[in-house]
Amino acid sequence: MAVDFEFEIKNLRTTMGSVREVTDVPALEVQITDLEEQAAAPDLWDDPDKAQGVTSALSRANHELERINTMDARIDDLEALVELGQEEHDAETLTEAEDELAKIAKAVGLLEVRTLLSGEYDEREAVVSIRSGAGGVDAADFAEMLMRMYLRWAERHGYPTKVMDTSYAEEAGLKSATFEVNVPYAYGNLSVEAGTHRLVRISPFDNQGRRQTSFAAVEVIPLIESTDSIDIPDNELKIDVFRSSGPGGQSVNTTDSAVRMTHIPTGIVVSMQNEKSQIQNRAAALRVMQSRLLLAKKAEEAAERKELAGDVKASWGDQMRSYVLNPYQMVKDLRTEHETGNPSGVFDGEIDAFIEAGIRWRIEQAKSDD
Repeated sequence: MAVDFEFEIKNLRTTMGSVREVTDVPALEVQITDLEEQAAAPDLWDDPDKAQGVTSALSRANHELERINTMDARIDDLEALVELGQEEHDAETLTEAEDELAKIAKAVGLLEVRTLLSGEYDEREAVVSIRSGAGGVDAADFAEMLMRMYLRWAERHGYPTKVMDTSYAEEAGLKSATFEVNVPYAYGNLSVEAGTHRLVRISPFDNQGRRQTSFAAVEVIPLIESTDSIDIPDNELKIDVFRSSGPGGQSVNTTDSAVRMTHIPTGIVVSMQNEKSQIQNRAAALRVMQSRLLLAKKAEEAAERKELAGDVKASWGDQMRSYVLNPYQMVKDLRTEHETGNPSGVFDGEIDAFIEAGIRWRIEQAKSDD
């Protein structure tokens, strides 16, 4: 069936009109001008915390405006390509236009979802923690598969990441891992991934080839900013240092540079070992600890239940998504009902559709709770 380019392009422009309206592009442009003036002030860096806030806000605003303008330009280029193909009766050009239409439609859909991210911390960068649950060595291997999945997702989008801590299991996989996704709205997008994930497959670690069910927990918190006010008294923190290690327990550092930080009142524990020095690992651990405590504080103030460390049990009865590799191939989100028969693609980072469905589901849940 021939593509109705005129109809499809009209729909794209209508959606982009809504995106521009919700984003309030004129106000965004005024904000950028104001931030640029602040950033140009000669005394800006006299106050490093304020300077960091200004430059971060300017970067986010510019990125948001660029995304919208770039998408509008792509739609203009698509329309010109279609006109050329139709005037020349060039099937090859029209096929190219059809492929570009599909790519733009997907990108516009993701941009539309971005407008739904209006939570207090949605625009923040994210800290993702993964830990193995029930299922022994298969669960540890599953935890490593999930970590690769999220890192590949970020790589596909060109999002910078930083692995902060990895605790390897004895036989294979990971006991736990923590990494940052350093791009605006990473938290808003990935927060819907928090919960218990379930894997069903023929275990590669079972010499009898039996089917194994295993679990892993994913926690997502917003990254603390220098402007956030979270002071932690020294007497509330217990700090242990130990030697960083890689797979198999092999030392990768000759000094005790890894840091384990415990917040005594809440029992929250953060470990960091991937920085080069103990001072850097301590600073990274404190930042993540502040992020978790900030989220806990806001949750208490708003009397809302949030996904905090310890809430996710990583066992039967709590799973939010199932990854089934045997006896059939399917990944299914149990909240949104979104599913795909391509688990290999999902584990290679193709999770945008799951994230989009999760965000829309969360919005609907919030509406129904009002």
